[in-house]
Formats: sequence, C-alpha cells, structure tokens
Amino acid sequence: MSDQTVYDELGVPRVVNAAGTKTRIGGSRIRPEAVEAMGRAATEFVRLSDLQAKASEVIADATGAEAGYVTCGADAGLLLAAAAALAGDDPGRMDQLPDTDGIPDEIIMPRTHRTGYDHAFRTAGATIVDVGTNDRVLGTGSTAVEPWEIEAAISERTAAIGYVQKPYTEPALSTVTEIASAHDVPVIVDAAAELPPTENLSRFIEEGADLVVFSGGKAIRGPQTTGIVAGRSDLIESIALQQLDMHAAEEVWQPPISLVDGERLDGVPRQGIGRPLKVGKEELVGLLVALESFLEADHDAARGRWRREAERVTAALESVEGIDLTLDDDDVSVAPEVVVHVDTTAAACSATQLVRTLRTESPRVFVGADRLDEDIVTINPMCLTEAELDHVIARIRSSLTAPQ
Repeated sequence: MSDQTVYDELGVPRVVNAAGTKTRIGGSRIRPEAVEAMGRAATEFVRLSDLQAKASEVIADATGAEAGYVTCGADAGLLLAAAAALAGDDPGRMDQLPDTDGIPDEIIMPRTHRTGYDHAFRTAGATIVDVGTNDRVLGTGSTAVEPWEIEAAISERTAAIGYVQKPYTEPALSTVTEIASAHDVPVIVDAAAELPPTENLSRFIEEGADLVVFSGGKAIRGPQTTGIVAGRSDLIESIALQQLDMHAAEEVWQPPISLVDGERLDGVPRQGIGRPLKVGKEELVGLLVALESFLEADHDAARGRWRREAERVTAALESVEGIDLTLDDDDVSVAPEVVVHVDTTAAACSATQLVRTLRTESPRVFVGADRLDEDIVTINPMCLTEAELDHVIARIRSSLTAPQ
C-alpha cells in the first residue's frame, strides 16, 4: 500500500475500491493487454469509421447481433440508441434532434424500469411514457407492469420501448419484444452491468431486442469511457451517422460500406447529436482487446476467488462488536458481497460515520454505501488486490472499534 502512484505524484487522493465497478471512482482495473494496445494505437493514425466498422464485426461475432458500435460509455450508448430510434435513416431528422417537432418521439418504459440514467433518452429528444405501477414494490399488488399496459401505450407517436435488464425486472424481455415486434417498434435494452455471464452478450439479442447497451469499463475491463451497442444494422448505421465526424466533402465521402451505405443518402449528414460523444482510436482499440480477453476469461474461477475473499472478510470482521455480517452471493451482483449491518447502539460508529471516516483517510477507502438508510454498508472484493483487501479489513475494524 506504500508504492507511489501517479495520483500521489499529482497530489490527488487515491482510492482503495471495495465498492465494485463504480464510475465515480474509476470503474474497474483496465486489462494490461488493453493498456498495451492503447499505447500502440496512440502512436499511429486510422480512419475512425474504418475502426468502427471493424468493431462492428467484432461485436456482431460476440453478440450474435447484425452489427455493433463502440460508444464513450453505456449512457452514451443509450443516448445514441434513442437518437437512432427517433431519426432512423433520415438526415433531416438527424439534423433536427433534439427538437422532435413532427417526429414520433415517445419511448415507452415500465414505471419500475425508470432510473436516473434514462436522462440519456430525454437528451436525445425523446419523451418517456410511463406505464404500470409500483404495486409490487409497495406490497399493494402482485405485479407492477402488465404486458397489455405496454401494448396499450403504443401509438403513432411511439419511437421505441425502453427496457432495463436485471434478473428481477418484469415483464420478461421476450414478452416485451413480442409485443414490440407486432407493432414494428424497436426495443432498447439497458444491460450496462449485466456481464458476466458471457452468455448475456447474446441472450438479449436472442430474446428479440433491437439494440442492447453494455458498459465497456465494468466487467469487460476495457477503458472506463467505453460502451457497446449491439443490434440491428440499420439502427447501428443511424448511430454511426449521428456520431462520426461528418466534416467531409460529398465528392470524396466514402464511409465503409459495411457500416454506412452512403449511396442511399442524399449527401453527407450534418454533425449529429452524438458528435460530442466521440470515441478515440485508443479507446476503440482498448475496448476490442479487452472484449477478446473477456470472452476467453474463466469467469467461474474469478467468482470463486471473489467468494473466498468475501469469506475472508467475513471471518476477519465477525468478532467486531455491534455488526451483523451476511455473505450475499445472489445473481444480482457480479461478485459476492459482504453485507455489514451496523447496530448503532452497540458499534463505535454508525454506518454513515463509517463511510465518512473511510472516505477521508489516505488513501480513501470506498465501500458500498447505497443502503445507508438501513445502516448497511457492503464490501465488494472485485476490484481489490490482496494487499488492498487486508487494508480494507484493517481500516473497517479500526473504525468500528475506536471511539469516534
């Protein structure tokens, strides 16, 4: 823990990450082979449309989709997916977004799928139409969203259906895609954190999704500012036309035919709504190399290692007074987590005080803090080295036993 890092050299507090692949603290540890490839990519030039065309082939092979695209993060993928659903292959609509006057702009979403991340849909110009209730969450009904509610909301204003994939979301994706297909409406799936298992790369396409968005900087361990969109070739083409650099004279504009059919268009589109979301050659190459490694990795072995580390945390902290420990190894989280419930009447500090204390240390220690209202913190071993795991255990023991 004493080795000098680049952040120490810059005078910026570094973080020991026991919270998992959180964007706000840097995502995951990028694969060394991806870093090496990015370094080589940085020394040469390439036409980005050619590189995106190659990425489309690689993503299609990995997912079973018709085509694919690399974006600057999963949220950018959602924005571009919405833009593709709104604009299609119409350069005029592309130029008009996010103004949707005269354009079908509604994206239907089950109410229980709404998150802060769907701001990306609205940024593209979409209007989100909620359907269903929160009955199941509130205990006032057995289901929250019925399939007929989704179908009843489809109208001439509908551009797409948005779906957030989690093991517990409902209705089933296959049910939603069947409804959407009957009305010729695309389904956009937010599967940002749904890897591994590797099978999920193709599962949602097989279940009928038209566009699926994954993070490239979480379990894939590519560059943090990357994401993947996989799906229908016409929608991927629309994404490319709205994101790539379109500063080109029509006479010499020759985009790669496998990605963009320029012959169908009446001229070169303007710079699209996705232009601020550009992806560099280094990130593109790093993502492709990381994806290849992800496909070859032994994910069962990794999960087994994380479980052993979580068990070590549990064993090391079980003697601390005032806490109750549970090892959570369900299918919701990528890695097993240690759930620490702090009894504020018996422990030396509350869960909130513990989080604050750990975050002000040097290095900062981040644990999962999404359940502080329940006096719970979580410890995720996924992004920890062995030495960092020991440090986390020691700092939590010290904070929970020392007077505040």
